[in-house]
Amino acid sequence: METALYDRIGRGYDTTRRADPYIAGRLAELLAFGKEHTCLDIACGSGNYTSVLASRGGIWYGVDQSAEMLARARTKSSSVNWSAADVMTLPFEPRVFDKALCTLAIHHFPALLPAFAEVHRVIRPGGRFVLFTSLAEQMQHYWLCNYFPNAMQRSIEQMPSLAAIEHALCSAGFAIASTEPYSIRPDIEDFFLYSGKFRPTVYLDPAVRAGISTFAALADAEEVQEGCARIKADIASGHIYSVIEKSTHADGDYIFIIAENYAA
Repeated sequence: METALYDRIGRGYDTTRRADPYIAGRLAELLAFGKEHTCLDIACGSGNYTSVLASRGGIWYGVDQSAEMLARARTKSSSVNWSAADVMTLPFEPRVFDKALCTLAIHHFPALLPAFAEVHRVIRPGGRFVLFTSLAEQMQHYWLCNYFPNAMQRSIEQMPSLAAIEHALCSAGFAIASTEPYSIRPDIEDFFLYSGKFRPTVYLDPAVRAGISTFAALADAEEVQEGCARIKADIASGHIYSVIEKSTHADGDYIFIIAENYAA
């Protein structure tokens, strides 16, 4: 994980980042947790999704490497057990959690297999691990590639493919229960990378870009300036709508991956 990056991003993170109701609802349904279940949110960030899910029940733990993010998380829920931890060395005994969750973070893991093996270690047999992420193959369709090609190429190279994720999960001891593509909804409330799919004006806001790691860490200032100028011109001319339409495809923009621990 990139601690320094998210300490920096975290200072204004909650200005534009919050739990989207639809995504939070799907995570709750896919995790299928009850009040008796012990749940772990890995790379929980500022705790937006952790705190919303914890309000629905269960005994929740949230871990992240960023002190800045955790400081913000602690203001959102006193019922969640927040702690600093690295996914590669989780500070928990084996088989202590019923459910585990990771949203929009696996591209920051140093390596998928040892990270997933560590998650598998702390999940009880019959437990469930739900991931929400984008895929390299999905990101190639983002219309952002037309305006920020270098930053997007770096971001795509950082993002694993579905095959790589599934291989790492299975090698770690999980079985893939199901996958569910997710396409950006026009009313989305969490401004992560492709949240502006139908609202291109959001990319003109420096506060929105500051909360997105692709812009905060991978984009050159000159490319951002030029890309935003082109977006603004294409919005004014209406050409942006043709660009958006051409980017539409059937494989979704993000994906939920549901894995089970079937170990005896």
